[in-house]
Amino acid sequence: MKINFEYHEVAASQRLEDFVTERLNKIETKYDSIISGDVYFKKENSSNPEKGKICSVRLSMPGATIFAETSSASFEASVAKVITELRSQLQKRKEKLKAH
Repeated sequence: MKINFEYHEVAASQRLEDFVTERLNKIETKYDSIISGDVYFKKENSSNPEKGKICSVRLSMPGATIFAETSSASFEASVAKVITELRSQLQKRKEKLKAH
């Protein structure tokens, strides 16, 4: 799977990219129809200290594109939440395809 990273008002981080790549590769082993992933990191101005660091992931695969976005206090926490959400969406899609 090809993974593209984009940073908006955030410094690029190899450690963060490695973290996301590891998580997405685990998903790819279970759902092999994923072609590519686009990962976006951005900061928002928020008065809430538990939010503000946003991670968005778009997975390209045959059919509809799968997208998830979340905001947390750290990018690692945002990535973890996004991965959980993506797994849920992929599982629903896989069950739907089995039913047909």
